Amino acid sequence: MILNILFIVIGIVLVLWGADRLTDGAVAVAEKMKMPQIVIGLTIVAMGTSMPEFCVSLISALKGTSDLAVGNIVGSNIFNTLLIVGVSALVAPMSIMKTTVRKDIPFALVASALLLIMCLDGDISRIDAAILFVMFLIFMYITLRGAKAQGTDLEEKEKKSMATWLSVVWILVGLACLIGGSNLFVDGATAVATKLGVSEAVIGLTIVAGGTSLPELATSVVSARKGNSGIAIGNVLGSNVFNILAILGLTGVISPMTLKGITMTDLSMMVISIILIWLFSFTKYKIERWEGAILTAVFVGYIYSLL
Repeated sequence: MILNILFIVIGIVLVLWGADRLTDGAVAVAEKMKMPQIVIGLTIVAMGTSMPEFCVSLISALKGTSDLAVGNIVGSNIFNTLLIVGVSALVAPMSIMKTTVRKDIPFALVASALLLIMCLDGDISRIDAAILFVMFLIFMYITLRGAKAQGTDLEEKEKKSMATWLSVVWILVGLACLIGGSNLFVDGATAVATKLGVSEAVIGLTIVAGGTSLPELATSVVSARKGNSGIAIGNVLGSNVFNILAILGLTGVISPMTLKGITMTDLSMMVISIILIWLFSFTKYKIERWEGAILTAVFVGYIYSLL
């Protein structure tokens, strides 16, 4: 038990430090490439911080534990939209770009609703998974094409910009720490939960989902604290879309999944959480601290209902 608790602590430290390095590297890359923060958040950062979900879901599906694979994604997305955006907004009110409200959030909502519909029959077939992955390719095309039209929303800084090689090193080191730290956390937390007699379904939707979402939490909070809210919200939305369309898409194509323990309540909460963010984003294109408090409270209520 003591060793597992040590794994949890070391994992959290690695994730927090890795998120700091990744954010610094990503912002430097955005400056070099003249790309908007939101695009960096939706692509490089989102994909990197979603790697723990991909590894857990793929291995779970291959081992025949489909509920853990899907529960990890559903739980992670709820964790992202309610707790991560909520806590980030509590740290510092988050400015939302108009393109995010008009394009990125609706796309994340469509992806969530589509997954809910596909799960109504209790299966995610190879055809379902292929549709999800094709949608992901469309999303990436639209996002990257839009980057050219948006130009850059990064302010010019007087300080000397980070060297390209160093920014790449920090991104790689950050991702390595995020993934390694998350794995340590999940292994330790799952072992502790199992010894305490918590069910596998709850472990998947809470501890594993929370553990694999630690990179998103750390990256978004650090980004918000540094005033890079474009990366913070972009990271969350990009991760949610990546989780559903790319991770479940690839995982389902490799190994079709049958659901048992994932309920409509869990899937509905995932959709409702995106709708809440969308509604809050319309108020002056900013998520205020009180709105962050509401998101956090809804998450706590959902977890309480699970336990």
